[in-house]
Amino acid sequence: MERPSATSSVDWPHGWHVRVVDETGSTNADLLAAAASGAPHRSVLAARHQTAGRGRLDRRWEAHAGANLLVSLLFTEVPDHAHELTQRVALAAADAAATLAGADVRLKWPNDLLLDGRKLAGVLAQSTFVDGRRVVVVGIGVNVGWAPPDAALLGGGLEPMALLAEMLRAYDRLPTDVWPLYRERLATLGVAVRVELPTETIEGRALDVERDGRLVVLDACGITHRFDVGDVVHLRAG
Repeated sequence: MERPSATSSVDWPHGWHVRVVDETGSTNADLLAAAASGAPHRSVLAARHQTAGRGRLDRRWEAHAGANLLVSLLFTEVPDHAHELTQRVALAAADAAATLAGADVRLKWPNDLLLDGRKLAGVLAQSTFVDGRRVVVVGIGVNVGWAPPDAALLGGGLEPMALLAEMLRAYDRLPTDVWPLYRERLATLGVAVRVELPTETIEGRALDVERDGRLVVLDACGITHRFDVGDVVHLRAG
């Protein structure tokens, strides 16, 4: 059951509808339900603790209460390429980490944030239709004060809600066309990768990411593959 937190003193940027709760099952699930009840564009739900959070491929993702940033953002105005929303959230989180912690964060296709080559954050987008119109919820979990083994964290006593406020400000500063910036920050490009799919695994070199979000990989036989989804492992630096 969702429990509201005490009123936060954080100065949230204009244009975002932010709510913080002490504990809930999943901020993504809560916002998808809220969308069906008419929640406005750019609604934000942050939780100090999640009991049923998950990442891609239904992986469990749970941090100690109050340690990390666990937040979802609702978008009722969805661009033609909906993946752009996950790119924007990832870029905004990376910029916020740089501003508040001096961290040099890179992106890993399709939706992870890396610090010193280790996972700092994961992004998961889910969508539904409300009155015939598509809405998207983008959730992100950033390791601020705690990280699982082999993962990265920002540390330094940073408050997760301060990071969220800066992330929302950074989101508003992003350019209209984020594709060039996303490509520039994408550590996957030029790297030997393994793309793991439910039915096969492809190895090759990541050449590019297209405007529609697909990753372009050239395998050892000279065959070009384009992936809409997949679990990517960086094999070595390019």
